[in-house]
Amino acid sequence: MTPEAVIDTLKTLVDADKVRTDAESLNTWGKDWTKHFEPAPLAIVFPKNTEQVQALVRFANEQKLALVPSGGRTGLSAAAVAANGEIVVSFDYMNRILDFTEFDRCVVCQPGVVTAQLQQFAEEQGLYYPVDFASAGSSQIGGNIGTNAGGIKVIRYGMTRNWVAGLKVVTGTGELLELNKDLIKNATGYDLRQLFIGAEGTLGFVVEATMRLERAPKNLTAMVLGTPDFDSIMPVLHAFQGKLDLTAFEFFSDKAMSKIMARGDVPAPFETDCPFYALLEFEALNEDIANQALEIFEHCVEQGWVLDGVMSQSDQQLQNLWKLREFISETISHWTPYKNDISVTVSKVPAFLRDIDTIVGEYYPDFEIVWFGHIGDGNLHLNILKPETMAKEEFFAKCATVNKWVFEIVQKYNGSISAEHGVGMTKRDYLTYSRSEAEIAVMKSIKAVFDPNNIMNPGKIFSI
Repeated sequence: MTPEAVIDTLKTLVDADKVRTDAESLNTWGKDWTKHFEPAPLAIVFPKNTEQVQALVRFANEQKLALVPSGGRTGLSAAAVAANGEIVVSFDYMNRILDFTEFDRCVVCQPGVVTAQLQQFAEEQGLYYPVDFASAGSSQIGGNIGTNAGGIKVIRYGMTRNWVAGLKVVTGTGELLELNKDLIKNATGYDLRQLFIGAEGTLGFVVEATMRLERAPKNLTAMVLGTPDFDSIMPVLHAFQGKLDLTAFEFFSDKAMSKIMARGDVPAPFETDCPFYALLEFEALNEDIANQALEIFEHCVEQGWVLDGVMSQSDQQLQNLWKLREFISETISHWTPYKNDISVTVSKVPAFLRDIDTIVGEYYPDFEIVWFGHIGDGNLHLNILKPETMAKEEFFAKCATVNKWVFEIVQKYNGSISAEHGVGMTKRDYLTYSRSEAEIAVMKSIKAVFDPNNIMNPGKIFSI
């Protein structure tokens, strides 16, 4: 079938005005936040319901056409990039909240529901959706499920998979599966729901998700603490975690802080310059808890682990302190950063970071390195900034060399090459650093069952 005939058929499967082939749309919906691959999709389609998704998948099967799912396009692994003439399936118009059960604290969403939309809905019910990150205003629930998104609250609330009660998915054959049916306890064989969480659309497309909600936290309070070195951050975490139920524990380097301060729109937390900073959050349910946090802070100062610090006294100050952490990705995007999203068990973090910092500093001393991440769950974000005078292609080539060394260290510490961003295409060739050949073979076998013609986001996670 010619490309023209394919496009004509697509217009019969979804609303005719929901097929786009103009250059601007192909570029916009054919990529995510990564800049490693040039988008080159055949067309963008916007289904409005499950039946249209099924029709698209069945047609793609008949014609052996590749499909790429598109959500908020905030991904950082090129999992939503269509670089080889694929048809992009955007869920922008499947964006409704369908049902809510107060007693079960469950809300039924279409995949195009934006994360912040779900958070706002939960708040209106007096509840809380705790999976949160900087792109919450544009990321979509379907994409969050596809990458098992984490974010800033994992230390308390876990990853996206902890909040998925049930799924409806269209497999690579066009079959509709209803998985788990929103049950808390269900011991009837394989939990196929968990296979689709983190699968990056390679097994099928999520068309409906039931998400669990939580009690809304009360009087959230944040502290930003400056430390003399990275090694001091871990005893600070241990001190606070031993006595308080933390909802977050983040860290960032002085280079990250300097980039934020250069924006001019975020106030400095305190005057002391420090090599590293920790941001922690907890519920100050009463004055005793707030006083206990101050006592722990004083203990950390006495031990030499903390040089200075501040505790939020209002919602506005809480928001300002969080901006120091949440604005980092957006701020450094100007330098076309090469991002690594890596993780190890929490106890191994200090030695792990030292090893990587040494390698990068030794071989590329002219590259500026910005560290930040979710230190409370062992997740580090290594950002190498592109020098202004270096071409993007040359920079990415040099970073590919760095990758090999970084991932060898990840493997040494039994860590993950992707903690929360997924594999996509940017990490595909490095999967063996975190997964054995036997595991990868089983994963390929699973894909063959759900997607026998390899039409669902082919070339992502691994090549077949």
